[in-house]
Amino acid sequence: MRRRTWTASVAGLAAGACLAATALAAPVPVYKNDMSSTGKRAGLRVLGSGRCNRGGSDVALRVRVGKRTAECAYRTPVVGRDLEIFATERLLSGTPASIRGRTFVGLGLRAGDGNYKLEVRPAAKAWRLRRVEPGGGSRVLGAGRAPRIGGINEANEMRLRAFNLTSTADPDDCRLLASVNGVQLAAVTDPAAGPLAGRFSTVSVGSTRNARGAVASFDDLIVRVPDPFAG
Repeated sequence: MRRRTWTASVAGLAAGACLAATALAAPVPVYKNDMSSTGKRAGLRVLGSGRCNRGGSDVALRVRVGKRTAECAYRTPVVGRDLEIFATERLLSGTPASIRGRTFVGLGLRAGDGNYKLEVRPAAKAWRLRRVEPGGGSRVLGAGRAPRIGGINEANEMRLRAFNLTSTADPDDCRLLASVNGVQLAAVTDPAAGPLAGRFSTVSVGSTRNARGAVASFDDLIVRVPDPFAG
């Protein structure tokens, strides 16, 4: 897999695809990573300054959160505004029992300075979709519990899409879709997506507070863009 060429080429494709993006556009895969080799797992790079450690799994990217760190996020090589990200994520039993209830595995889009985040807490079978504002603060766009969310060591097939809408008067209108294990959790429109200028797509594990010792794995990663020929 040509990991080094994705960032530039996909950024250009995503920028062109924005012109045709709608909430219903069929997305086109531009990056796939089954995490089946050291080289493939190395394609994801830590985002931010937290203490994050890669584990030793041969079939998935395994991450352990270090001390004084609330979240470990790893960015894909795909950079773009209108993206959909899918990954199979597990919160593992190596996570201390004292923090399992508040620890999440997540997906992020438009990360950089603020972002959109889908967070799933397996031990609580709970989820939330947040908009993290540039410079701090956040707004919850949706939250709840879902019986289909897998528990500790169980797979959660997570999907998050953020496409700006060309069918509305305001080009900052962004349609967000979130699902876990085939169940749609949220379908909302953010009317003010403009300030989220980040372009990274991420997978993550973390908590609202110190998540030291949390362990998660990430597999079957796919990033898609809107079909440039749709519409």
